[in-house]
Amino acid sequence: MTRIKRGYIARRRRTKMRLFTSTFHGAHSKLTRIINQQKTRAFASAHQDRGRQKRDFRRLWITRINTVIRDNKVYLSYSQLIHKLYKQQLLLNRKILAQIGILNKSCLYMISNEIIK
Repeated sequence: MTRIKRGYIARRRRTKMRLFTSTFHGAHSKLTRIINQQKTRAFASAHQDRGRQKRDFRRLWITRINTVIRDNKVYLSYSQLIHKLYKQQLLLNRKILAQIGILNKSCLYMISNEIIK
């Protein structure tokens, strides 16, 4: 039998994988089998962390709103503020309220004072 030299297709596939894992350390960026495993793990972690990121940002916004409200003489807790916002049908989400609290505290105080009345 004659010897068949492998073509470039497999090498092209492996270099594509290596480009993805080029920033990984040691064998995780050099050996083909380990590259495959690390790539799978990286995609799984990215999928999990997208959900975690949403949770973390929501927690951050809630904390910011709570601190801004409690700094002033607005006698509301965070939960009371959100409850009264929904009762008055002022549909401001937590992200916007946190931005208002950071950039323009007096505006958030005005909103909370309107809710109390």
